[in-house]
Amino acid sequence: MIKVENLSKEYIIRHQTANSYTALRDVLTDKAKGLFKPSSQETKEKFLALNDISFDVQQGDRVGIIGRNGAGKSTLLKVLSRIVSPTKGRITIDGRVASLLEVGTGFHPELSGRENIFLNGAILGMSRQEIKSKFDEIVEFSEVEKFLDTPVKRYSSGMYVRLAFSVAAHLDPEILIVDEVLAVGDAQFQKKCLGKMQDVSRSGRTILFVSHNMAAIQSLCNRALYMHHGTLITDGEVEPVIREYLKFGAQNAGINLDERKDRSGNGALRFERIDFLDDKNESVGTFHSGSSNTIRLTLNKKNNQSLSQVVASVAIDDAYGQRITHISNEATQQVIDSIHSDKTIVDIVLPKLPLKDGQYSLTLFASSNGEIMDWVQNAAVLDVESGDFYGTGKLLPDGQGNFYMDYKYNVTQLS
Repeated sequence: MIKVENLSKEYIIRHQTANSYTALRDVLTDKAKGLFKPSSQETKEKFLALNDISFDVQQGDRVGIIGRNGAGKSTLLKVLSRIVSPTKGRITIDGRVASLLEVGTGFHPELSGRENIFLNGAILGMSRQEIKSKFDEIVEFSEVEKFLDTPVKRYSSGMYVRLAFSVAAHLDPEILIVDEVLAVGDAQFQKKCLGKMQDVSRSGRTILFVSHNMAAIQSLCNRALYMHHGTLITDGEVEPVIREYLKFGAQNAGINLDERKDRSGNGALRFERIDFLDDKNESVGTFHSGSSNTIRLTLNKKNNQSLSQVVASVAIDDAYGQRITHISNEATQQVIDSIHSDKTIVDIVLPKLPLKDGQYSLTLFASSNGEIMDWVQNAAVLDVESGDFYGTGKLLPDGQGNFYMDYKYNVTQLS
């Protein structure tokens, strides 16, 4: 269905060097000079969004494309959808392609939802009669019947994506291309979309699916591509490819956070380190199920102002990106009243770790009076090995759940 040969996409990035002018006269003079000769302040840089990629997709394949932000996943889908042209290489596609790459793809904002359904069908080469035969299914699936004759420019992002996905999935494309745009919808609609894509794949159609949700990739796809910095790293069965991707992420998630640039917040309070300690407060690389452990957070205050009502929390995701739990001193009513020191140590004590063996990703969040100070996603990877949680020498069998619960049996026999 799809053959990609030595595909590359190059962009030119222009950099404008900031000048040191402070006077309006000098700024105007410099701009006027730029009208008659190229500005010497501008530099250009070549950026390879895709670098010599080759792969084949067979009919009925359900291909998940994974990788970190900036890996080139969306660029690849745009090239396959003929939205942008490749710089080098060749693409051969046998079949009608329906794409959902971003909210509102292929929609005309001034037209109503009803009119856009027919417009999209016509773009896919369908007759009016074919579109009408699918119309009721599209409207029912999208759940926007009440607003069907409203211009889509007035739709919320969730309504937009519901109608766009419904159109793309129901108009019988041979190839369905879906980007992470489904994340805009609520959890119930995402589940509904995955179910529809499974139905589409069972009918022999081909799917290319970009997602950061490894559980969705694992559930839907029979094959995965792992991309990094525009290069195809691995192409194969889903489980081995996901493991390689997660292994790479673990190697790059250090516990020294001071140099991390990919963070949000105003920076008045920042996470400097995260350490894992055992019950003797000694550093360890691995926690054990059922053991007493501590997650130690070191925070730095970046100015002389005191901070009040400070919340420091840790979100724990499993290896597939699913949220396991969220630890917060706000939930336990242990909000820090005031931070006036430059450096603060926060210990989160886990008296009996309930997690099964595996790798878990930690995301850190700090706020003061409701204002975000720091937010570091995938700040560190926590390795957990099996342990004797119940003190009986028995472990939870493989495949029997994801975590341990502390419980006991009370048995009463009635005569």
